Amino acid sequence: MIFVTLEHILTHLSFSIISIVITIHLVTLLVHEIIGLRDSSEKGMIVTFFSITGLLVTRWISSRHFPLSNLYESLIFLSWSFSIIHLISKIWNHKNDLSAITAPSAIFTQGFATSGLSSEMHQSSRLVPALQSQWLMMHVSMMLLSYAALLCGSLLSVAFLVITFRKNIDIFCQRKIFLIKIKSFFFDKIEYLNKKKNVFKHTSFVPFRNYYKYQLTQRLDYWSYRVISLGFTFLTIGILSGAVWANEAWGSYWNWDPKETWAFITWTIFAIYSHTRANQSLQGTNSSLVASIGFLIIWICYFGINLLGIGLHSYGSFTLTSN
Repeated sequence: MIFVTLEHILTHLSFSIISIVITIHLVTLLVHEIIGLRDSSEKGMIVTFFSITGLLVTRWISSRHFPLSNLYESLIFLSWSFSIIHLISKIWNHKNDLSAITAPSAIFTQGFATSGLSSEMHQSSRLVPALQSQWLMMHVSMMLLSYAALLCGSLLSVAFLVITFRKNIDIFCQRKIFLIKIKSFFFDKIEYLNKKKNVFKHTSFVPFRNYYKYQLTQRLDYWSYRVISLGFTFLTIGILSGAVWANEAWGSYWNWDPKETWAFITWTIFAIYSHTRANQSLQGTNSSLVASIGFLIIWICYFGINLLGIGLHSYGSFTLTSN
């Protein structure tokens, strides 16, 4: 009873705090960046991390096994993964370019786990024989950490594509305006000279805006590559440990189960991404397109297979709440 009460307190505490963090991010985005509010949001993410950690530890103690036996627990662990990626990126980079992605991702996953799943899924139960193994912690934790890192990195790539696309549109519009001005110069030189001051007034800051966008896209591309590389490493470890576990549980390293197949597809997509990053001519837009495709593949691997509830990995299947 004490553990159940503590779980409820920690769940609502972490969800409430991270909701406040999202609100602070929206305020700083829509109004102006206020240093005090930004510091408060970072402190809120730290409190959220420890609250989710306490929740996982509490379920671990009460159930006497690592809390990764169903979809609810895996979503909570995924939310914890987003929060730890947020803290690590804050340590590496004080500007924390990932904060706009990690905080919403954490609240989305925890909100869905809390409100989107049936109450039966929230209950901890005994492990089925196939899951009663020391490989549970190694395999599932590595897979969920890889999902969190790959999702963050893929979203950064999506942001890179959006900004690059808008920048290309701006350049096209500026060239069109420039040609119109040249044409006007040849046909009406006097009028052009009269409006010269006004033309410079509107175009003098264009290079500075383009330079800012260039810096932003470079940061997004840099962090996307770093985070995806980390996630790809976790994914490789997770698949290899899962193969060893499968041999112990089912007598075969690979069974082409739907979950295994889509995990392999996910690994292949991000292996292609790593190849494009190694080739300088394919970096930037091409590699970001591959990562964006990987974003969809991850959700199919994680949620799509669970929706079907088929295969050897059917332990993670779920039912939504009904009114």
